[in-house]
Amino acid sequence: MSAKHLVIVESPAKARSIGKYLGSDYVVKATIGHVIDLPPKELGVDVENGFEPKYVKIRGKGKVIAELKRAAKGKDSVILATDRDREGEMIAFHVAKELGYEKNPERFTRITFGEVTKNAVHQALERGGDLEQGQIDAQQTRRILDRLIGFKVSPFLWRPIRPGLSAGRVQSVALRIICDREDEIRAFVQDEYWSITASLLKDEQPFEARLHHIDEKTIDSKSKFKIGDEEQARTVLNAVRDLPFVVTEVRRREQKKNPPAPFTTSTMQQAASKRLRFSTKRTMSNAQRLYEGQEIGVRGQVGLITYMRTDSTRVSPTAANQARNWIKDQSEYGDNYLPAAPRLYQGKNKGAQDAHEAVRPTDVTIVPSEAARYLEVDQAKLYEMIWLRFVASQAESAVHDITSVDFDIEGSDGRAYRFRSSGSIMKFDGFTKLYKEALEQGDRKPVDDLEPLPELSEGASADITALEPRQHFTQPPPRYSEASLVKELEKQGIGRPSTYASIISVLQNERRP
Repeated sequence: MSAKHLVIVESPAKARSIGKYLGSDYVVKATIGHVIDLPPKELGVDVENGFEPKYVKIRGKGKVIAELKRAAKGKDSVILATDRDREGEMIAFHVAKELGYEKNPERFTRITFGEVTKNAVHQALERGGDLEQGQIDAQQTRRILDRLIGFKVSPFLWRPIRPGLSAGRVQSVALRIICDREDEIRAFVQDEYWSITASLLKDEQPFEARLHHIDEKTIDSKSKFKIGDEEQARTVLNAVRDLPFVVTEVRRREQKKNPPAPFTTSTMQQAASKRLRFSTKRTMSNAQRLYEGQEIGVRGQVGLITYMRTDSTRVSPTAANQARNWIKDQSEYGDNYLPAAPRLYQGKNKGAQDAHEAVRPTDVTIVPSEAARYLEVDQAKLYEMIWLRFVASQAESAVHDITSVDFDIEGSDGRAYRFRSSGSIMKFDGFTKLYKEALEQGDRKPVDDLEPLPELSEGASADITALEPRQHFTQPPPRYSEASLVKELEKQGIGRPSTYASIISVLQNERRP
């Protein structure tokens, strides 16, 4: 019995995954990316005629198109199942045109899904629709703009810098951001400042208190009121030396820390850079393979994560409850680690493209240790990070007891000095038992990194073991890492997170040799 329907996707891996879920009535073929594009060696845009693009077949894709035409011959329908974004819509549009869409559009159906799973694919088939012209127009506009800027601006770089360099609509703006930061660093003038730290002891527990106020003015390295040199530091030191440190105020508060939301494309790239030391390109390449599907033992070909190009932190109630059930069933977690209701995250901003869910595992029961037996090392690391982040997003908040203690001292010079010590005790670890966010230079130190303080109350005294002046210098802003550049690009609304990998890769490859 011959197949009645042709399903078209981008990649062979995705074709294998979907083919497993469909019966003998379906045959699944892959385009292996775009088949049609603007010509590589000419502008390909008629600027005198409404900026009409002049598309050509990509070199080597003639055989792919011919195979798709043979596969479509005699089929009742052609199902376009390319990715659910602008690029996927454009691939579907070009393939449909090559296969006769304009003559018989009723024969073509467009389906999309956020994960390569049996349920998602069958649900998509039930609600099939048409090509989205808005998506096609948006992708075509971006492609034309990219070509105009690239072809028109790039030659200006060749004579003064180096032949072959390229400019780009987003790439050039990203480079400007990097250059502006470099200018900041070069123009930065170091400013000296000093701190005074008291090493204290209470009930045999050591802790530190730092000079915080002089005469009710806060000492701040970024403001005009600071200890500017060693002479000023010695003056303060002499004024408080040998004076008792008696507690004048104790402030205690409970602080809840909620789990981070599941990953968007951007936050996944940032976390993989900090935690795994992955480049954005390496992250997206491995995420693509996890999404399209991998062989997982007796489970067969499985799409392991949802679509990895998304601005949304939204999760379905079904997925949220699956994570909650996993937490509840683990002996080391249980009900104490579950909030009263599922955390149903929403899109992070009004302009976010919310067609997709967050990046999450398609099946929480495929734990990282099981998946790792069948995945390449990089894929296993990325899957574990995505899995932990998602499951932790459904866990209870962490709770810390924060204590701040002041020691007010009247110096021998008649001035009022306030030393302050802060500490933290984790009352309940909550989601942090599963997932802790990685940090890099410039990130703020989290509250759970503070050391606990000894038991202190007003009127209690602490023994002084040392009173130390410490010299510091203000630091220039750090150079952008891939993670911080991605964060800045997204913050300024420049480009799409799904394109950051290629943008950063081009910038790195075109550095002066």
